[in-house]
Amino acid sequence: MDESSEMRHGGHCVFELHVHLVFVTKYRKKVCDAEMLELLKQMFSSVCQDIQSTLEEMNGETDHVHLLVAYPPQVSISKLVNSLKGVSSRLLRKECPGSKRCYWTSVLWSPSYFAASCGGAPLALLERYIQNQKAPQPSPA
Repeated sequence: MDESSEMRHGGHCVFELHVHLVFVTKYRKKVCDAEMLELLKQMFSSVCQDIQSTLEEMNGETDHVHLLVAYPPQVSISKLVNSLKGVSSRLLRKECPGSKRCYWTSVLWSPSYFAASCGGAPLALLERYIQNQKAPQPSPA
């Protein structure tokens, strides 16, 4: 975790949740060039802001994109993914008329996606920390 990351606060919680997402184009069509990736980055960032999330990193290749998103606990990953994929597909169709030839019946993204939680301490360290928790001993009266 870098030094710039901060814990976020909700009404009844303190959190730092990150997810690594990968979206693949429909039939792995090679449609994303550098200009489209930059446009997607702006779109993804805007969608994240709308749902109180932050796009921390994004890059990709011609047939897939990787995103690192910080999100609040009330946002489900499936809602996040649906918003990111739906809005980006719709806006790209509008803003890049030439990209329509890259769509498969008006669909840019494959319906599947990869998601992995990330950040914080390694799992082995957390397991040891939890295993070492002990109830306080009663003080002698």
